[in-house]
Amino acid sequence: MSHSELVVLLLPSILSLLLVFILMQRKQARFNLPPGNMGWPFLGETIGYLKPYSATSIGEFMEQHISRYGKIYKSNLFGEPTIVSADAGLNRFILQSEGRLFECSYPRSIGGILGKWSMLVLVGDMHRNMRSISLNFLSHARLRSHLLKEVEKQTLLVLSSWKENCTFSAQDEAKKFTFNLMAKHMMSLDPGKPETEQLKKEYVTFMKGVVSAPLNFPGTPYRKALKSRSIILKFIEQKMEERIARLKEGVEDLEEDDLLGWVLKHSNLSTEQILDLILSLLFAGHETSSVSIALAIYFLQACPGAIQQLKEEHIEISRAKKQSGEMEMNWDDYKKMEFTQCVISETLRLGNVVRFLHRKAVRDVRYKGYDIPCGWKVLPVISAVHLDSTVFDQPQQFNPWRWQHNNARGSSTCSSAAAAAAASSNYFMPFGGGPRLCAGSELAKLEMAVFIHHLVLNFHWELVGADQAFAFPFVDFPKGLPIRVKHHTVI
Repeated sequence: MSHSELVVLLLPSILSLLLVFILMQRKQARFNLPPGNMGWPFLGETIGYLKPYSATSIGEFMEQHISRYGKIYKSNLFGEPTIVSADAGLNRFILQSEGRLFECSYPRSIGGILGKWSMLVLVGDMHRNMRSISLNFLSHARLRSHLLKEVEKQTLLVLSSWKENCTFSAQDEAKKFTFNLMAKHMMSLDPGKPETEQLKKEYVTFMKGVVSAPLNFPGTPYRKALKSRSIILKFIEQKMEERIARLKEGVEDLEEDDLLGWVLKHSNLSTEQILDLILSLLFAGHETSSVSIALAIYFLQACPGAIQQLKEEHIEISRAKKQSGEMEMNWDDYKKMEFTQCVISETLRLGNVVRFLHRKAVRDVRYKGYDIPCGWKVLPVISAVHLDSTVFDQPQQFNPWRWQHNNARGSSTCSSAAAAAAASSNYFMPFGGGPRLCAGSELAKLEMAVFIHHLVLNFHWELVGADQAFAFPFVDFPKGLPIRVKHHTVI
């Protein structure tokens, strides 16, 4: 093919791109957009934005952009013109305006791997219906009567395997705990059984694809994850068919008080919707909770004062139980873990398991003099607010005491400090906010509290080698957070 023929063939495409560019420029000229840089054509600034960095920071990319443009700036990310917000007020405004001014808008690759019926990507009435099902199953009454016992059982199962002076990956152990809990909680799968272990193996492959580049080519993590997704869904569907057959026969196993049984009895969801719901909740319930527990182990080992206060709190709870002759933890025990909740809040604030959210403007919006055009992607960066020194005093410091008496800034007790603390609490959003607040937030805090309870009562631990949490953008410990443990008895 000659050069002239090639030019003729490419000319329509070139003209189309130029037309799109001109139209975008004209549209932008009508708006008072925040300052910023749109980056390279097509790619924009996505590569720089997703470059790994320490999870206890906002990364060099964000630091440079905030320094240059302010806390609200424009960019081109994930293939779309984007408004990035590190502004506490705008982030809260975006989440509270869900369904009116903004809606969820994750990249297509996320929907492709989690499923089109995943709660993460659904919007409108369908999201509300799915969320309602999850909230009903994760009700306060169920947390008290059923899930607390299961959380403690799975915690003790994992901790009982820890050998004296052995080195192992704390991150892997946390993932083992949360996976076993969710597998039992959702489909009554027992830990250690061949089918549970096979599901776990496929799930590990699946997770590697979720956090990888969406390149659907042979041999890529994304392609392997799609294959594992198919295997996992077939497994869940088989369990569904077995359960439906038993229900038709009138045989109901009371032990199988799980999510699968609940949706089959109490919802009108289709098979595809149930499969995507269970897969997405397995992802959400396993990954975020396990990383949060690993972060708590990491932060606490460097804060002996916090460990000591935790021990005092949990020794008092344990002694009271022994005196009453009780063995299993109950809800009253959990509610006594006040400093533990401070540790959990501080872990979530500093570690930022969920760093930013994907939203899209569904109409033109004006905020602080800036315009956010309809159709533009909006990224509220939660971690930027949690690590903002104007919102939290000394934000890089692990300080669980800042959460005592609602004193989120860690300031003095004067009235102005109290007002500042209340404002800080309003901008603390580790589980998102508004109508899309994480349905499993209370379960996640319960898991962390029970795990910490038995950890501090039974073990001393130390890091083996250097490791720290990085954002990839999902938070992860590159070396798995290797620790060495020693048993101790504090009661």
